[in-house]
Amino acid sequence: MRDSASDIAEIRDAVHLCIDMQNIFAPGGLWATPWMERVLPTIVSIVARSQARTMFTRFITPEEPEDRPGQWQSYFQRWYRATRRQLPPSALELVPVLNRFVPPAPVIDKPAYSAFSNPGLARLLVEKNVGTVVVSGAETDVCVLSTVMSGVDLGFRVVIVQDALCSSSDVGHDALMTMYRTRFHGQVDLVTAEELAEFWRE
Repeated sequence: MRDSASDIAEIRDAVHLCIDMQNIFAPGGLWATPWMERVLPTIVSIVARSQARTMFTRFITPEEPEDRPGQWQSYFQRWYRATRRQLPPSALELVPVLNRFVPPAPVIDKPAYSAFSNPGLARLLVEKNVGTVVVSGAETDVCVLSTVMSGVDLGFRVVIVQDALCSSSDVGHDALMTMYRTRFHGQVDLVTAEELAEFWRE
């Protein structure tokens, strides 16, 4: 994708999409993501610098499996403990250290993996003349992946902050990083949080 930081194009007209940093994925949560604690300080630093340009997403599970279409029903039958009938409401809230940034940062609720499964998100970004989405959060190989691919399909430049992602799978994370570097040149950039601070001109 690029050989050095000097290859990164300046980041303009961007928002930071922080994906699903919720208590359900935090240590002790039903779907705990072991890396979350490790990347959380990096994500906090990004949000603190760009509060007005950050949007948080939350993956909102159904009340009952039958509230979702098709294969989602069987998914939530298997994961019935993750339905809202079973979960404490706090499980779907942002982790406290990020929730303190709301507002000014808005929260976008979504019913599926991609942030863009809430159709209002794309409309909002277009209204704000956003051309680039900066992506962090959970999980690299599920909701982040789906958001990245949807963003590419919609024509956004996607900038992934590689040290601000968490996953339950080292193999899945590494495979995705390789795919982005080798298959999506010109549409997806990988940066570190330090490089983001250098190249994002708000």
